[in-house]
Amino acid sequence: MKSDERRFKWTWSQASKAIIGEILFAIAVNVFVVPFGLYNGGIIGISQLIRSFLISTFNIHTSIDFAGIINFLINVPLFILAYRHISKTFFYRTVFCVVIQTIALTVIPIPELPLVDEMITSVLIGGILGGIAGGLILSAAASGGGTDIIGVLLTLKNRNLSVGKIGLAINLFVYGVCGLLYGVQVMIYSIIYTAIYSLVVDRLHEQNICSTAIIFTKQKPKEIADFVQKELDRDVTWWEGVGCHDDTKTYICYVVLSKYELMRLERHLNEIDESAFVVKQDGVGIRGNFQKKLT
Repeated sequence: MKSDERRFKWTWSQASKAIIGEILFAIAVNVFVVPFGLYNGGIIGISQLIRSFLISTFNIHTSIDFAGIINFLINVPLFILAYRHISKTFFYRTVFCVVIQTIALTVIPIPELPLVDEMITSVLIGGILGGIAGGLILSAAASGGGTDIIGVLLTLKNRNLSVGKIGLAINLFVYGVCGLLYGVQVMIYSIIYTAIYSLVVDRLHEQNICSTAIIFTKQKPKEIADFVQKELDRDVTWWEGVGCHDDTKTYICYVVLSKYELMRLERHLNEIDESAFVVKQDGVGIRGNFQKKLT
């Protein structure tokens, strides 16, 4: 497992979160969304539209929902792009998550009749459950592929773009097609589901929370800066100060990062310098060239 952990840069705890999250997501989609003929956003939504087209065109009768398999096939060329242009770690985690997602979406049965009579209630449950799932996946520093890969690739090319903007554009396409083919009601309720899903994910996703950290160290500012730059892919500003209590030289390191990255920094700080301590602030407002990263 040690070699796998080095490859994934993942712990069993994080991997378990990702697996549970993908299974919960499949339950939300198959049990609460699909029975009412509604559609997910993103690449999965496109896969569901292709599935519906194939079923209606070729009169296919099957007990499984093969939208997950279509989603996996669409992701294959995106996997290659992720491997070549993003990172191997991102590639490994994404393939792992999409495989789990595909199995869960294919195996978890879709009820013949909705479990909840009212569509809006089912949409609320599905959105909340799916949002919790998405929060688990992202808190494990994982990716569900699809829109995430496209978003990361395009943001590497253009700083004015973001994963959120790319996701919004794809969702507009999916729900526009839903409205044209299946009516306004399907489109509106699908949008409500996605809005609730996104709201819950944002509440749970620690990487969306910007934080600042001021680290005081007497001996190892360079080692702390190296960890932040190499492991967290952030930059550090540090300067010399003087401790008034004993007139000794002290170094102050200042960094802006996500809450998830701050948690990683705190876990490793004692290993770098046992005498160092950090003053932190969560939920800070940031303007300018600060990159919100997916993982």
